[in-house]
Amino acid sequence: MSRARQPPLVTGISPNEGTPWTKVTIRGENLGTGPNDLIGLSICGHNCLLTAEWMSASKIVCRVGPAKDDKGEIIVTTRSGGRGTSTVSFKLLKHEKIGILDQSAVWVDEMNYYDMRTDRNKGISPLSLRPANPLGIEIDNFEQLRMAASNLKKQASKKNEGSLAYVKGGLSTFFEAQDALAGASDTADTLFQEVLGRKDKADSTRNALNVLQRFKFLFNLPLNIERNIQKGDYDVVINDYEKAKSLFGNTEVPVFKKVYAEVETRISALRNLLLDKLLETPSTLHDQKRYIRYLSDLHAPGDPAWQCIIAQHKWILQLMQNCKEDFIKEQRGIHIHNIALDGDHRSSALSRISHTASLRRGSSFQTPRDDSWHYKSPQQVRFVEKLSDVVISQLPNFWKLWISYVNGSLFSETGEKSGQVEKLKKNARQRQNDFKGMIEEVTRRLVQLVRGALLPGTLREDQRRLYGGWDTKTPLTGTWLTQVIHTIRLSHEALSALEIPNDLLQVIQDLLLDLRVHCLLTTLQHTAEDVKRLPEKEDWVVDNEGTTSLPAQFEQCIVQMLQSLKEPMESKPGEVNVFQQELAQDEACKLCVGIMKAFIICLEQLSTKTDGDIDTSHLSVDMASPDVFGSIHEDFSPSPEQRLLIILSNCQYLERHTFLNLADHLEKHGFTTAEKITRVRAHARLLDERLFESYIEKKSDPIVGSLEPGIYAGYFDWKDCLPPTGVRSYLKEALVSIISVHAEVFTVSKELVPRVLSRIIESVAEEMSRLMQCVSSFSKNGALQVQVKILTIQVHSIHTLPFITHKRTCSSAQPSFYLNSKRNTK
Repeated sequence: MSRARQPPLVTGISPNEGTPWTKVTIRGENLGTGPNDLIGLSICGHNCLLTAEWMSASKIVCRVGPAKDDKGEIIVTTRSGGRGTSTVSFKLLKHEKIGILDQSAVWVDEMNYYDMRTDRNKGISPLSLRPANPLGIEIDNFEQLRMAASNLKKQASKKNEGSLAYVKGGLSTFFEAQDALAGASDTADTLFQEVLGRKDKADSTRNALNVLQRFKFLFNLPLNIERNIQKGDYDVVINDYEKAKSLFGNTEVPVFKKVYAEVETRISALRNLLLDKLLETPSTLHDQKRYIRYLSDLHAPGDPAWQCIIAQHKWILQLMQNCKEDFIKEQRGIHIHNIALDGDHRSSALSRISHTASLRRGSSFQTPRDDSWHYKSPQQVRFVEKLSDVVISQLPNFWKLWISYVNGSLFSETGEKSGQVEKLKKNARQRQNDFKGMIEEVTRRLVQLVRGALLPGTLREDQRRLYGGWDTKTPLTGTWLTQVIHTIRLSHEALSALEIPNDLLQVIQDLLLDLRVHCLLTTLQHTAEDVKRLPEKEDWVVDNEGTTSLPAQFEQCIVQMLQSLKEPMESKPGEVNVFQQELAQDEACKLCVGIMKAFIICLEQLSTKTDGDIDTSHLSVDMASPDVFGSIHEDFSPSPEQRLLIILSNCQYLERHTFLNLADHLEKHGFTTAEKITRVRAHARLLDERLFESYIEKKSDPIVGSLEPGIYAGYFDWKDCLPPTGVRSYLKEALVSIISVHAEVFTVSKELVPRVLSRIIESVAEEMSRLMQCVSSFSKNGALQVQVKILTIQVHSIHTLPFITHKRTCSSAQPSFYLNSKRNTK
């Protein structure tokens, strides 16, 4: 079912006034679908359908009839729309009866009249004044016709003779009449000259008014263009210009040509104005599209859309460079300000911010900072965030402008009809490589500026001068680098969402890879520095396992480091696994091994420090640990031997537990350092052996050295001695010393008791064996004395070493000096 058409609407009539039978042009909307659809037309109440000529749905031509009303509406009726309405009216001018000398604005043709039914001009024929029967007879047959012809000849001859006689007789009268007519003509010319002059003047005035009325649109157009430009109604200006161009673009009338030339001047100024607004930055994508459409409708020379793309490209590059220069100036200003205020050697702002970053990742091993310092992000980090914001905010609109340029959506229907769109689409296809170069330049500039701020070593010398200039004395910590990586990843995701080809974004992927490697190595380096400061945190508090908090702090430091590396090391879609890079993997493994070795060196340094090198005012011992031989006060300061024993216990725990745990953590996070950590354990074992030998030397030498002087005290002689009544004093002192060592070791670590005591007892047994071997002979009482010593050492070893058998302890001593005493006694 077809939709009903709208009723006719008359919006204009030209001319809008006139006399009856004036030809008028009616304009409007829905004036019918064809001549047959027009069923009614009235002007001022008079039916004008008979003279109507349907031209189009918006135009009808007809003549105004002699209506009764002086002014009225124009009503059009159609079959499809019914009775219509009118927004204009027509004024009917009536003829007035005037005298021969009265002025009139209308010249009345008195000779002819217009017949509307036949559409012909009719006048009074001269033949109508002649008699209807010039022969004067009735003709019924041929004889009568012959008689009439002869009669007609006679009358003609008589008439000729009569006319000649009439002329001859009235010749004087004829000349008098001619003279009278000539005089009358002169008199008439004199009388009507003024009237005819007023008529000519009225005609010229009326014609001028008609021209002004008909072409007032053109004459008012320059002023209207100026007013609409000031209002910003560019659409109205373009529509008026298109109308004027279609009507008067090819006119030959001088006055029209002059006015149209002025219109062209105003339009040329409008083109320049719109082009300036188009190239003005910053501007929104909506305004850019609007101005391009205006310039396209005005048939601006060149390619305004491409000019806008070039201007936006330069603007983005300039914004990026300005961003870098602003932050460089700010950084230098802050640096100068700090120098002016701080005359002493204080840590720089970035080093203090590095402390904040370490605290954020959970590290507690940074040096203390001044609490009055105002923490904030480093300049480079804020620069990368600002630079990324510039790119993310500008490049999407730049890309969308190009897409609109390629598909032709920037241009209006006028441009499509004129073929301009196809031409510009062709230009866009030819400029694809140029635009690709623009996008590539923007992404490359982004990468170079970030590299200049964070990775200046990856740029050439000339590029460092152009994109560098940052104060890099204090490098960023891994936490800040992680934030930078997060920012760059967001930028890459935003640009990828625009469907920009991946080859144009590859430079950003390369930058991300370098930043992730740099973050990895920097974090490992900073962790090594944190580990080197761990001895400052040693509190010498021993737990039930015989270790202090130092190994746990070391393991926590590594675990927190791995947690901080989890985000930057995670491979996002399209990213390369950092640990698949052989150079990065090797360097990371070296740094990890270096961290392990650094902690081993820290333990060794702690074992060699004196009491004056260590602040022990805060030291205490775990009260839960056994205290067999007396309580240890909370302000206890460990002796060098006790420090050796504590470090030895830590080193043993490090080798057996910490390194194995760290190997598992590193493997879970992608590090392939398990084999190298196993090698590092060998360094821990070497340190363990050195510390153990040093402790044994400090504890066993005094005991072993006291045996020989004690045996021969008071001129003791094995050949001449009294029967033994008990253990001699020197041996008791040796046993007490061994028991003291046992208590000291047991207080720190139960696991070290068998290892330490077995070596000390073995040293005592070996010394006793050596001394007994030096005796040439024993008396019976001397042999009994030796047996008492052996039994005493055996019983002591059984009670002091409940975790191992005493056979190993006495196996080397008993065969040597016991058998020798037995042999010498015989």
